Amino acid sequence: MIRITREIDPIVTAQPSPAVHGEGPVMTDDHYEKCLAAIAAEPALQGENVRLPESAGAGLRGGLAVLGVACLALTALGAVVHSPAHALASFEVGVFVLLAICLGSLFFTMLFQAMNAYWPVTLRRQMEHAAGLIWLPLLGMLAVIVIELLSSVFTGHGVLFQWLDENPGYLLDHKDGYLNLGGLLVRFVIYGAIWLFLARSILSMSLEQDATGSREITRAIRRRASWGLLAFALSVAFASFDFLMSLDYRFYSTMWGVYFFAGAAMSALAVTTITFSVLRLTGRLTGVVTDEHYHDLGKLLFAFGACFWAYIAFSQYFLIWYGNIPEETAFYLYRKQGGWEHLSMILVIGHFIIPFLILISRKVKRNVLFAAVMAAYLLIFQVLDMIWIIRPMAYVNAESPAGPGSWWIDVVAAVGALALFASFMMRSLVSAPLIPMKDPRLGRTLEHKNYV
Repeated sequence: MIRITREIDPIVTAQPSPAVHGEGPVMTDDHYEKCLAAIAAEPALQGENVRLPESAGAGLRGGLAVLGVACLALTALGAVVHSPAHALASFEVGVFVLLAICLGSLFFTMLFQAMNAYWPVTLRRQMEHAAGLIWLPLLGMLAVIVIELLSSVFTGHGVLFQWLDENPGYLLDHKDGYLNLGGLLVRFVIYGAIWLFLARSILSMSLEQDATGSREITRAIRRRASWGLLAFALSVAFASFDFLMSLDYRFYSTMWGVYFFAGAAMSALAVTTITFSVLRLTGRLTGVVTDEHYHDLGKLLFAFGACFWAYIAFSQYFLIWYGNIPEETAFYLYRKQGGWEHLSMILVIGHFIIPFLILISRKVKRNVLFAAVMAAYLLIFQVLDMIWIIRPMAYVNAESPAGPGSWWIDVVAAVGALALFASFMMRSLVSAPLIPMKDPRLGRTLEHKNYV
């Protein structure tokens, strides 16, 4: 089992007391300072093992940024060459892959803090950095809204959002109180404010703790993470309704928010695994992020990348199949024709069966290279999942689906988004220590062991 149970930790309790529910005496301030001194003297936490020089990967960072911008320019060109709807759908795929990575990272950052989990302390900093890049997909979401607004003004209908049609039918007329651009813009501002505040403030406090070692910061982050998880859950669910489920305004699913969340959690774990694999393979974090940490990361990747996603996907499909309501079944029926049935089957096999059989192995989870390969594999399937959700809507009203010659738009859009994210993530890596250097739980995580 992965030990992320909530603990009463005497290290982070501010006031001395004889005992805390049988947990033993609370650590005094003097003892706390000695604990931080012991952490600072740990050989594995010294020098380049936990820090990167500012010049590290500078050429690669610049190359990824250029690649990202070039690919997004090609995506825009696709609007002229093929279809504006296709290009915008591909762009939204890239945006929501990045959003999934950032939101999943924010979730695990808050979860680990709220539950006072000690084993992932050395993993948390890079999740904080990934969450802090939430502004990047937010800019993409804003671009989608602006494009849809301009299309509505000049053409009388949206590019992807069918609910912007100026001649609504009976069903759309009754949903107009929610599905309107003004409401979407207000809700987007709320989502963005929540995510930016949580991500940036938690990262800022974590970096401040590196400088001061204050035990009060640990408590403050835990308090913020506790209420932040509720705000996170509501905002993520409604954002997935607004930007994904509403692409077909006739379709609705009470499990949609959880479905998107499953992919977000998996994407964050995949990026975290890849990040630490690169750092480990380049000689960093020796003795700090160990095979024991990889084992737990692998368990979470197995749980969210194969089991939980498959459970939610099947549950949603089963309930819609059983209910047999036309407004719901149309979503799946359209994805069972026009070539989309092949992608549907690829997702079933590649997103569940293959990773289930591979990641169930203890050896794979504990191997740095194998874990990185499986993480990259699952990240590709997150892209395919977003394509399966978004891209069919680009041609839902067209006389014929997109031919194979237009798939390059989907490729360059996904590559462009991920390249830009990787560039900014690398900039974050060199901006601060690779781990929270004065987290009071750091000593325990260095001794972490798996017993199953």
